[in-house]
Formats: sequence, C-alpha cells, structure tokens
Amino acid sequence: MRAVVCAVVAVFGLAAHPALAQSGRDAATFWNRVQANCDASAGKTSGDFGPRIAKVAIDEFNSFGGHRIDANGQIFHFGLTEAEHEEDEGGSARTTLGRIGWWQVMKYWRTLFGGDPTDKLEVRGYRDASTSSQDAQDTELLRTSAADLLRAAESVSDPMAREVLREAALRAAVVDTSWSAAFISYVVRQAGVAPSAFQFSNAHRAYIYDAFATNTAEVGGATDEHVYRACPLATTRPHVGDLICAQREPAMTQDSEQVVRERIRAELAGPADKRSVRRTHCEVVASIDARARKIYTIGGNVNQAVTARKLNLRRDMKFSATQTGPCGGPGHWTLPRPSANGEQATEKCSLNDKKWFVLLQLR
Repeated sequence: MRAVVCAVVAVFGLAAHPALAQSGRDAATFWNRVQANCDASAGKTSGDFGPRIAKVAIDEFNSFGGHRIDANGQIFHFGLTEAEHEEDEGGSARTTLGRIGWWQVMKYWRTLFGGDPTDKLEVRGYRDASTSSQDAQDTELLRTSAADLLRAAESVSDPMAREVLREAALRAAVVDTSWSAAFISYVVRQAGVAPSAFQFSNAHRAYIYDAFATNTAEVGGATDEHVYRACPLATTRPHVGDLICAQREPAMTQDSEQVVRERIRAELAGPADKRSVRRTHCEVVASIDARARKIYTIGGNVNQAVTARKLNLRRDMKFSATQTGPCGGPGHWTLPRPSANGEQATEKCSLNDKKWFVLLQLR
C-alpha cells in the first residue's frame, strides 16, 4: 500500500497543510483496512455466486457470438454487432431470434426494466439530416423514445410494414442507448443475486458507488448486504465473478486509480446527482488462466457487441498496469490524415488500454 500513500500525498500536497496531512493519513488507514478485507477474500476459494456469474457471462458471449480481443488489445475475431440482423454476410430469408443482435440486447433491457422497457430507451436524430444534402449545414440533436416511435408505427395498416417499423425503432434504440450496464445487470440477476445485494441499473456508477459504500460499512463495523466491495485493482488478486471497472471522464484522464477511488469515497456522503465519476464501464471476470497469467473478461456494448477480452496479470496474479500491445513503432500507420498542424496525432493501438481503476470483489 506504499504506492497508495505516496499517491495521496502527492495529489493533495499534504506536507503544505496539517489538515490535509491528517486527511491523507486517514485515507491511507482506510485503504489499508479495505485491502486487508480484499486480501482475506482473495485468499479463499470463490463462493457460489462467482462461478455462476462467470458461467452466465460466458454463455451469453457464446450465444451472442461477439468479438474476441487478444492480450495485445487487437480484435482477432469480429463477431455479431448490436445493429445486425445476423452475423452472416448478406443475411438470409429465415433466421432464429437469437441470431439477431438487437434482439439479444433487448433481452437485457427487458430483464432490467420489465416486459416493455421502450420508454427508457432513447432514439436520436439530427434536424433535417434525412432531407438535406449539404454536409456543411449546421444541425441540432433531436431526442425521442423508442416508445414514441412504436406508437407512431401502430398507425401503419400493412402488418409487414408495421413490424419492420417497430423493429427499426428498437434497433435504433439499441444503437443509441448505452447498454453495457444493462448487460452486467442481466448477468448478475441471471446468476441469482437478489436486488437487495446488487443495484440492477443502466449505469455502472450505481453499483460502483454501492461497492465503495460497502467498504465504508465494513471498515466501520456495520452490516451491509451488497455482494461487491471495491478493492484496489493493482494490489488485489481477481476471482471469477468479480468485476473490473474503468472510468472515461475527460477531466480525469491524468488521474491515477488511487485518486479516482478516493474521489468516489469522498462523494459518498453527498447527493447522488453530484457524483462526478459518471462515465464508467465494467466487465465480468469470466475465467483465469493461471499458467499463462491472463484473465478473460466479458462485457457488453464493447465495440457494439458482447465481447471477450484477454488481459495481462503479473507474476503475483494481480492486474498488470501493462495492457498495451505492440504498435509497430511510430511509423506503422502511414495513411495521410488531415490535421491542423500537419502532424499525425498519437493514438492508442490497444483496445485493452483503458483507465481501469477498481476491482469490484465478490464478498
């Protein structure tokens, strides 16, 4: 935990202010206690929920037929996506519902919100985009719900045209509404976790903040029903059924995982609408290959699919900070691109290179 203490000291400038120094010591003490709880659970065999959550995730990945990302962060198998009717090129006259990408995603939404979730799903458009041919024309974003479009489709008399319009509305909603958290909620619910133990939500931050609240309860000796606690990612061994989470906040791109975790902890006492770590993504730890020092995670809405990825572990079987694959050097991509200053922008070449910051560990 020395790295955690150093990060807190560096970020808050503790030597310059006694009150901040005390705050930093309190944070270090808190996370030391959390790490002790995390280590105790990591040293035990996984309980019933872990294998069940992992199995549901694997079964769902196989059913969806999504992408596969290797340990270098490269897609080596491009599978079915959310907007496709089926994976085979060109489609066919007949298929099964399970081969339809958007239908699979609607299954997750129906499990989360009930039989008709369409009023929760957004469909977006842009003013005059369907009629204008001027690419430089300014336009504005339009929003409606899938439910509104479905009601409009009911006025069409031809049954086949009506069905196609209904499906087009649902397909558009699946594309326009982020569903990665709905996928996680589906997997955890199908594994038998009760609503009192996990907040089934369309936003990852709901159960991320809950896991941090569980830390506070445990350190304070209080009881807590939630199935996950929040553990430092780099210092905790993962088990199947755990979740690894990344943050995507533009204002926090340079923040360390310790800083992000401490920000979340500090915001727990405030109102939910003031919580700042909002853009997040979580994936299920589905399998661990100890011999190769790899973990496989499965997530929804990853490149518009249910996707499996392979991630690197260190020799101690904890998450490796190195998740970047070989890019082939600065000159590997030579296709000319326009830029304001005439220089080529540096881009990430690994789909695994994310701002991973916390392990949600099954208790």
